[in-house]
Amino acid sequence: MHARLIDFAAHYWSEYLGKIATAIEPLADEQIWWRPNPASNSIGNLLAHLDGNLSQWVISGLGGSAYERHRDAEFAATGAVTKEELLGRLRATVAACQATLPRLEPADLARRRRIQGYDLDGYRALFHAVEHMSYHTGQIVLLAKLLGAELDFYPQHRGE
Repeated sequence: MHARLIDFAAHYWSEYLGKIATAIEPLADEQIWWRPNPASNSIGNLLAHLDGNLSQWVISGLGGSAYERHRDAEFAATGAVTKEELLGRLRATVAACQATLPRLEPADLARRRRIQGYDLDGYRALFHAVEHMSYHTGQIVLLAKLLGAELDFYPQHRGE
């Protein structure tokens, strides 16, 4: 069960990363930083946020590596970073998360810890990290479609 959970997390992070890369590929850097309104986030903010969240929850929270997060800056950013830089950082973070997981034993995941003010065990932290990336992947895909990206991730379902 433990190994399957680790494999599922690694698989889904790769899948979400692929969807994100495909969604932002046709967009210009200026589009990455577009916000539908002042209360919403841009794709750039969401990419920075995913990088920070995965680093804090998985690499640091589960893996024990030092990490200092600046969450407010993830949402305050307005365009100084290119989409290639943002995607490169997220790719590196996902790879580091995937490298962290195989080192975790069932006891590591069962142990309680405090991450971002939450008291939880490692299983919940891992589930959160996968679900969190799923949630924001959907937002990034929607924003990319609103900006003109034509995306079809499930061509096998056409005509059903």
